[in-house]
Amino acid sequence: MKHLFYKTLVAGAVAMAGLVACGDDSGSGNPSLPSGNNTCAGIVATEQVSVIDLGTAKLLVYPIGIEGLGKVTLADGTPFGSYDGTNIYDLNGTVYMEAGYADMQNKCAATATIDPGTGEVFPNSSASVPGTDPVPASSATVPGIDPVPGSSATIIPGIDPVPGSSATVPGTDPAPASSAAQEVPKDENGFPTIESYGAPPAEYTKEIQNNGKTGWSSRYWDACKPHCSWLSSVDTTSEETYQAGMTVARNCNIHDVEVPAFTLGHAVQQYWMGYEGTPSACVNENAGGTYTCTDMAPIALNDTLAYGYVAGSGELYKYGCGKCYHLQFNGGNHANDVKATHKALKGKHMIVMVSNIGYDVEAGQFDMMVPGGGVGAFNALSTQIGVPPSGLGAGNGGFLTECQSKLGWDNTVEKYQQCVIEKCEEVFSQWPNLLRGCKWYAEWYMTADNPTFNWEEVECPQYLVDHYITNINTTKDNRYRWRDDWSDYKTGDELATQECLNDEYPQGCAP
Repeated sequence: MKHLFYKTLVAGAVAMAGLVACGDDSGSGNPSLPSGNNTCAGIVATEQVSVIDLGTAKLLVYPIGIEGLGKVTLADGTPFGSYDGTNIYDLNGTVYMEAGYADMQNKCAATATIDPGTGEVFPNSSASVPGTDPVPASSATVPGIDPVPGSSATIIPGIDPVPGSSATVPGTDPAPASSAAQEVPKDENGFPTIESYGAPPAEYTKEIQNNGKTGWSSRYWDACKPHCSWLSSVDTTSEETYQAGMTVARNCNIHDVEVPAFTLGHAVQQYWMGYEGTPSACVNENAGGTYTCTDMAPIALNDTLAYGYVAGSGELYKYGCGKCYHLQFNGGNHANDVKATHKALKGKHMIVMVSNIGYDVEAGQFDMMVPGGGVGAFNALSTQIGVPPSGLGAGNGGFLTECQSKLGWDNTVEKYQQCVIEKCEEVFSQWPNLLRGCKWYAEWYMTADNPTFNWEEVECPQYLVDHYITNINTTKDNRYRWRDDWSDYKTGDELATQECLNDEYPQGCAP
C-alpha cells in the first residue's frame, strides 16, 4: 500500500468530519474505539467491507460494483470517496492513496442495515455503534409483567401458557399444526414454485430510467461450471465471511443433478489436507465434470418483471459473486443501432444475480445467461445435450444471430420471435429448463440484441438465492472424498468421506 498523501492524512485526521480516532481523543468530538487490537470494532458498515487501518483512522472499502467502483467511507459511515481496485479517491475524484489486493485482507461483516424505503441506517442488533449502548437481549418488557424464564414470551396475568405453544387464547385449545398449510408447492426441479414466493417488492419495478447509471447486456449459455462455484470466488477467512459471501454457487453433473462445488483435493495425504473445486465440464469436454444447473435459466414473473443470472465484469472479481441488480431496459442498443426489438423491451424490469465473472466483460456490462444465446469462448453444452456446436447457432449471439443472417437485420419482432422459438424447440425439447429460458428470450425479452439499461443494486430475491446457494457445501469445511467423474451421481446418493485432522492423522488425511 503506497500512501501518496499519508502525511496530510495523519495531520488532518482529527479535523476531518466524521473521522473516528483509534485512541481516546475527547477533544475531537468523536467517541474512542474499544480498547484492544480489533480491526472491526466501532465501524458502521452496511455490507461486508475491507478495512484499511491507517493508525489514526480507518477507511471502509466496499465491494466494487457494476460501474467498476466501490464506495469508501470513514469508520462511522461518513462518505469519503471511491475505490477502483488500484487507487482510493476522495470525493473530488483526486487520488488519495494506492491500495491493492494485499491491503484488502482485513474483512469485516456488516454491522448495520439500510432501510430501503427511507435510506436510514440502523445498527444490527448484534453490532455495537460507537457512543451507544447495546440493546438488551430481551425484545421488550411490559410494566408489571414478568418474562417467562428462558423464553422471549411474557406471562399475561390470568392466562397460563400452553407448553410448546407460542400463544393461547383464554378458553380455547390450541389447534394442531396443519401439515397442508405448511406445505409449499414445488416445481419440477424440487424448488418452491415462483408463485409461492409471493408478490415481489415494489422496488423491483420502480422507475429508474433517469437515475444516470447505464449499462448494456450481451448473452450466452456455455453450460460450464459457474465461476462463482469455485472456492476462490468467496472469502473463506472464516465461516462468517463464507456465509456472508453467499457460500458458493450450485453446480450440477451432466444429468442436471447438483453435486459438490468443492471436495478434498485429489492429492491429499497423511501430511497434507486441502480443498479442490470439482472439475469443470469445460475442461477437455469432460463429461464427468460439472455444469451450470439448468434451472438457472431466466424466468418471467409477469409481462414486465423477470429474474435471471449473469456474468459480471472481471473487475468484480472477489466481490461480485452473489450480488443482485435491478435492470430497467431503456430502449437503446449498445452499438446505437436501435431496432423494433429494443423498443418492444423498453420499460421492462429484470432482477439479475451474478453467478459468473467474465474477464472479457466490460465494466457496466452484464453477460446474460440465456440458453440459445451462444456458447461464446467455451462449450460444455454440446457435451451435455449431445448437439454439435453447429446446431447451437452462432458462437457469439446464438439463435438470434443465425435468424438475423437468415431474415435480415431489420425484420419484425414477430419474425425473429418465430425463428428463435423454432430453434429452441428443435434443440432443447428434452431439456425443459433450457427450453423455458430459450423461449423466454423470444417471448419476454423480445429477441432484443445487446440492449441497454439503467441499473441499481438491490437485495436479492429469495427465488434467485435458493437457486444459487449450494445445498451441499453449506459450510467452508467438508470431508468429501475427491472423484474425477460425477456423471453417475444421483440425487440422494451418500457422498464418500475421508478422515482428516484427527488423532491418527493430525496433519492430513487417512488413505
